[in-house]
Amino acid sequence: MNDPRARRQLTMIAEVRGLGVEVWLRGGWAMDFWLGRITREHEDVDWFARSRDADRLTGPLVARGYEVLRADAQQLDLVRDGEEISFALVDRDADGRLVVAGGPWAGSPWPAGMLEEAEPGRLGGLECPVISPAAQIEIKRMTPVWIPGRPRRPKDAADVALLEAALAARGAL
Repeated sequence: MNDPRARRQLTMIAEVRGLGVEVWLRGGWAMDFWLGRITREHEDVDWFARSRDADRLTGPLVARGYEVLRADAQQLDLVRDGEEISFALVDRDADGRLVVAGGPWAGSPWPAGMLEEAEPGRLGGLECPVISPAAQIEIKRMTPVWIPGRPRRPKDAADVALLEAALAARGAL
């Protein structure tokens, strides 16, 4: 791979995986790992992590040169060398459903099966847990509905089309 940005981001993914904290890729990199190939340039690396693990991520990443941009009950965002990583924090409600951990949407459910139906994705020699493709599609389709004012992005439509085609080819759609 000759893309320096992709190499930096893949290094960051490997570093996060090496921390021994349970995390799941989401967004564009999740799609690429699930498909097993890089489909486009990525602006950042997005993850899901349990809210109780935020400190277990923050300390070691800061020790590796990351700077905290945001750390609250909903989100943990860090940057190093101009590359951002973002952890959406999740929790479980009284019924065991996966929910947004904090902020204005605290307690709002994430798609059913998002983590339970996840399988590891692979890209080159790197393996990483990714959210389920069905959840990925739902999130990409629903974000502009869930967050009024957030525009539909062409890259999200393209990602949905790629995921649906891959699911159909696997007989899973």
